[in-house]
Amino acid sequence: MKPASRIQTTIDVLEKIKDNTRVPMDSVIGDYMRVRRYIGSKDRNEIAERVYNMARATARLGWWLKKCGADDTPRSRVLLWLMLAEGADEKRLKDLFDASRYAPAELSPQELHYVKLIQQDGYTGGGIGHPDMPESVRVECPPLYEDKLRAFFGADFETEMAAMLEPATLDLRVNTFLADKQKVMNYLEADGVKTTETDLSPCGLRCAGKAYLAKTKAFGKGWIEIQDEGSQLIAHMCDVTPGMQVLDYCAGAGGKTLALGTAMERKGRIVAMDNDERRLKKGRDRYKKAQIADIIEVRSIDENAKWLKRQKGKFDVVLTDVPCSGTGTWRRNPDMRWRVFGPPLEELTAIQAEILDKVAPLVKPGGRLVYATCSLLRDENEDQIERFLKDHEEFEIVPVPENLGKPFMRLTPHRHGTDGFFAAILQRRT
Repeated sequence: MKPASRIQTTIDVLEKIKDNTRVPMDSVIGDYMRVRRYIGSKDRNEIAERVYNMARATARLGWWLKKCGADDTPRSRVLLWLMLAEGADEKRLKDLFDASRYAPAELSPQELHYVKLIQQDGYTGGGIGHPDMPESVRVECPPLYEDKLRAFFGADFETEMAAMLEPATLDLRVNTFLADKQKVMNYLEADGVKTTETDLSPCGLRCAGKAYLAKTKAFGKGWIEIQDEGSQLIAHMCDVTPGMQVLDYCAGAGGKTLALGTAMERKGRIVAMDNDERRLKKGRDRYKKAQIADIIEVRSIDENAKWLKRQKGKFDVVLTDVPCSGTGTWRRNPDMRWRVFGPPLEELTAIQAEILDKVAPLVKPGGRLVYATCSLLRDENEDQIERFLKDHEEFEIVPVPENLGKPFMRLTPHRHGTDGFFAAILQRRT
């Protein structure tokens, strides 16, 4: 594709995202590209990267639109992005917006007017920040969560929020049941993927820059899974050992189930439950590839209510990675700052409390209940645990290592280089 065609495609993708307010951005991009096979992989990557970078600058681009008096449209946003973030001058913009085949229409007199306004201010290529921007705009903090995040982060609010504007790292979890880390690192390097060991997760690797893993031998053999280091640590907090009886409630597509199965060395039993059949099926395929399917029992939550009640006191560990706001994943899901794809916070906290109360009786005396979210909000984390402990005096807190938080695991991109995660370890008294 020509550069102008990539710009028009970017505008088209942004139009689709704008029209599909209830669909996550990554799904919209995937659906768009899937039916347009003529767009090559290099072009797809450039278009997707620009869309994601623009999503990370949603509030700041909106501020510039108001400053210039421009209409808030995907085309206007792309035009401003090209000037402010990519340094395109007026001549370059006219070359890209030339109305040739598959290119955007020519710039209108109004568009040329605010192009000149920005050039006169000397901001072309100077970045999308501006001294006059409010702090919340500068760090892309949505009004819906601003008060809660300011209260939690305090004096570190701007620093913590700024860290969530950076793209997420690409982290891998090594299936140590099949191969040790050094062997995996060697195989990956032979396939052109350089990695370093993660600081916190004992079985994690971090890729240096972009990496295409699908064709690597390590991925094909089931030696690695893509998983953020923070997510790996949630499974690590479960402290499972071979022979245990484990319940992974809200297992989804099985990322943490895989980590638990690896730690258990294919000995014992894991019950993976979720109410999404599609994700459960995806998990089954991953378990087979990792060669741990023999110890994993997959059950639908909706179809096993009676079975679940009969499991009282049978599990050494129950992991509940509950549905949440996802505020900790804004680095990799920047559209979630501005759109709520699931239930509102009030409904989510009620669901979380219900899940905790439902699974608590399943933990045997001396066993662990691990509660986890990818949220930064106290409502879904500390407040939820406080409520639970008031109603369940048979549980007590097991503090996590102090470098992860106190007494709960609290991870943020700024402090730990991971997504934002929370985990609480609760033990049933003997």
